[in-house]
Amino acid sequence: MEETPKAQPVHECFFCSVARPQIEAMMDHCWPENTREHFRTARMEMLKGVRSMIDARIERLAQHEKKGTKVTVE
Repeated sequence: MEETPKAQPVHECFFCSVARPQIEAMMDHCWPENTREHFRTARMEMLKGVRSMIDARIERLAQHEKKGTKVTVE
């Protein structure tokens, strides 16, 4: 009789499983609305900055440099 494979447990990092929910709960219950909005905006701006760096790197890699020089042959 063959054994059926067992599903592997999903492992999350400490931050995803413990720290982030605690931080979100603190933000929801302890901080005023304008403070929560400020930190939300700051997170978005940080991600936009990372996206900007990635876009700049992609642009540099995508540029094709001319290789060699043209020589007129007589």
